[in-house]
Parts: sequence; C-alpha cells; structure tokens
Amino acid sequence: MECTAAVLLLGLLWALLWLLYDKKSKTTTSRLPPGPPALPLLGNLPQLDRHAPFKSFLKMSQTYGAVMTVHLGWQRTVVLVGYEAVKEALVDQADDFAGRMQMPFLYKATGGYGLGISNGERWRQLRRFTLTTLRDFGMGRKGMEEWIQEESQHMRARMDSYKKAPFDPTFLLGCSVSNVVCCLVFGQRFNYEDTDFHQLLAIIKELVMFVASPLGQMHNIFPGLIERLPGHQHKVFAHMETVRSFIKKKIQQHADTLDSSSPRDYIDCFLNRIQQEKDNASSEFFYDNLVSTVMNLFMAGTETSSSTIRYALSVFIKHPDIQEKMQQEIDDVIGRERCPNMEDRKSMPFTDAVIHEVQRFLDIVPFSLPHYTLHDVSFRGYTIPKDTIIIPLLHSVLKDEKQWAEPWSFNPQHFLDHNGDFKKNPAFMPFSAGKRACVGESLARTELFIFITSLLQHFSFSCVGGPDSVNLTPEFSSFANVPRQHQLIATPR
Repeated sequence: MECTAAVLLLGLLWALLWLLYDKKSKTTTSRLPPGPPALPLLGNLPQLDRHAPFKSFLKMSQTYGAVMTVHLGWQRTVVLVGYEAVKEALVDQADDFAGRMQMPFLYKATGGYGLGISNGERWRQLRRFTLTTLRDFGMGRKGMEEWIQEESQHMRARMDSYKKAPFDPTFLLGCSVSNVVCCLVFGQRFNYEDTDFHQLLAIIKELVMFVASPLGQMHNIFPGLIERLPGHQHKVFAHMETVRSFIKKKIQQHADTLDSSSPRDYIDCFLNRIQQEKDNASSEFFYDNLVSTVMNLFMAGTETSSSTIRYALSVFIKHPDIQEKMQQEIDDVIGRERCPNMEDRKSMPFTDAVIHEVQRFLDIVPFSLPHYTLHDVSFRGYTIPKDTIIIPLLHSVLKDEKQWAEPWSFNPQHFLDHNGDFKKNPAFMPFSAGKRACVGESLARTELFIFITSLLQHFSFSCVGGPDSVNLTPEFSSFANVPRQHQLIATPR
C-alpha cells in the first residue's frame, strides 16, 4: 500500500513538473527555432549519444533544420548546424553572438576570472591586451618562430635517443608544445626530465580527458549534483588547484624580480599593466584576472596543439604515401640541414594542405566553446532569448558535405586546386570564427607547421603493427576529440 502511494506521489510530481515546464516553454519559446520535445529536468539528454553527442545533433538537424532548440537538462540551447548557419551567426552577426557561456567546469577552475569565459568589458580588455602582447613577443628579439625552432631541435634530439625503438610520443610532444607556451608566458622552458613539469602535463591531459568524458559533460549540465556525489571528479578538482598553485608561484617569482622597463614575458607585461592602472576603478588588470588568464593560455595552448601533432603522426603512419610526398617536398624546398620557417610554407602547398586536413579531419573541438546570448537576438526569423546557450557545431562545418568533396575521408586535395597550389576554404574553422575565435591561432599555426615539418625532415614514422593497426577514430568524442595513443617508431632519414 505504501509503495503504491509512493508511486502515485512520484507520478503526480512528475506531471506537475511537466505542466510547469510546458507552461514556461510556451511563454518563453514562441519564436524559438524548432526542436525535439523535451522531458522535465532531463530535457533532451536521453536522446543524445553520451560518447559522441554531436552525432545526435547532426541527426536531429535532419528533422529540425540548421538552427534548432534543444534542452540540456534545464538549459535552453540553440544548436547551429552547417557552415552557412555558423558563419551567419559568428561572422555576419558577430556582436550578437560574442557572449561566452560560463561553463561550470571552467568557472570552477578560474572563479569566473580571466579571458576564457568572461564577457563584456573584462573580455574586451583582456582579449585586446593578450593579442597585442603575444604579437609583440612574436616580433621581438627572440620571437615566437625562433622559440619553436629551438624547441624542435630539443624534440628531435630526444626522439633520436630512442634508437628506432617503439615509444609513445604523447609526453614528448606535450613537453615540446608546452615549452613554447611557457617561453611566451613564463619566460622559460623546462627540461624534459623535470618531474614537476611532467606532473603538470599529466594533469592537463587528465583535465582535458575529464571534460571530454560523459562525467565531465554531466558536470557542466548538473554541476551542483555532480559536485556533491562521490567520484573521480573530486580528484580532477584537486588537480586544478595544483595548476593554480604552480601559476601563482610563477607570478610571485616574476613580481619579486620584475624590471618594469624590460618585460620578459606575458606575466611581466600584465604586472606592469596592473601597476599602471592601480588607480583606475574600471580596470580589469588585477591579480585574479592574471592568474586565470595565464591558466587559460597555459592549458589551452598545451593540449590542443600537441594532440594535433600526435594525430598527424598517426595519419602519416596510416598513409605512408602522404608521408613520402611531404618528405619529398621538404627535401626540395628546405633540404635536411636548416630549420623550417614560416616563409617556407608559401613554397610547400602539399605540406600545408596536409596539415590543414589533419586539423579538419581530427575536428578537435566539435562543439567549440559554447556561446551565450547576452540579450535577445533575432536570427533567421527567430527570436533567441537572452541567457540562451549557443552551440556552433564546428563538427558540422568541418564535415559539411556542401563544402568538402569527401568530408568523411582524409583527403589533402580539399586544400589544393587543379594546379596543385594551396587553396583556402572558408569552412575551415578549427579555431572557431568571429570575435571569439581562438587568441592563440597564430601561435598554433606556427607550431604545427614548424614542428611537423621538422619531424618529417629528419624522421620517417612507422609502427610495429603496420598502417592497418592505426585507428584514427578519437578515443573520446564529447567536448573534445582526443586522439588514440599509439606506439610509433621514428627512423632517422
């Protein structure tokens, strides 16, 4: 009897929630884009593939169109599918879609400070300063390109030390890419044997894998619930504090040795700006913003580029003919003695095309970082209310069948014309587009070209199981596509 009463009570509660939800939907979504019916509390979550939710959005768009409304739990979300819709929103209506959702995981990591998930005047001040500062150091006496060239030599030397024995390149590539970011941000590189550095790289990789996992996505949707439950997430949260402590220690070391007339790196420039604007009440240059922006740059600049290079090596093993053709072009243009530089790229269309295709095919951030409407927005005849999450589905742009001849195959011809010259494609958006495009895009492009070209200049890559043993399908496919780890062999040329 008590059991029956409990079931009836639960049923009545469910019905009440549905009525409240339905009433709220009708009053606030009369001009929203169409979308699938949603359940109370859960929204459309039961309809999503938890391992690859972007595939579920693609399938839904076949019914509801390129602009559709879904509910992730209670969160009203508009998903933009395909190049035309994403470009129209992020580029043509850039001001309307420049807001950034404060993702709970990133908010927990940064306290809402820093560049990554800020909006309004904070975002404008920090973005302008960051772009200018990174550009200035890129053109300095020891600029971005020279740092990358120097680091590529350290990377090649370590790879050569394996003497053609199989090895996992994950940490080596992570060290190399992270050292470039460390030079720009901290003014120093770390030895590959540094155990503290290794620990930080392991933490960053674990944080990215957590965000890409179903548990990480549930935390972004139901943060209060997930943070109260026992589980792996608490270890991840503790790791975030380890990274913050490392950054705070570096900032203190910079403050203790600062010469305001000769800034060494990004932190010095920020500390100078804090001093210059200490009497400006509206300034966004203060300690918490420095800590969190450095954290944004350090973490984002490490994992994405190193994962892309690691994926490229897997592609070369999978497609040895492509590897050989790139090496021939490298030999013809650069030879095997001097370091590659960005000027070489103009004379290397096939290599440039392959690197672009690696980025397109990997599709490392299929959702982009979610945007957010800071006011009511009119778009394609719909009204998207303030406080709506916007997901520009970059996966649907990089795999748009109207923009790419063979979107589901690895094909460098996507970036080559009939004469074999490099050609741009406006649907190439791995760094997103518009006012929220990645601030590190220039750095990442330089890293990918110099590191990849330098590796193929000196090594041929293979694996014990041969090309057929390489799986190019990502290990995780949620917020981020994380490439699988493979043991590879680097044979000196």
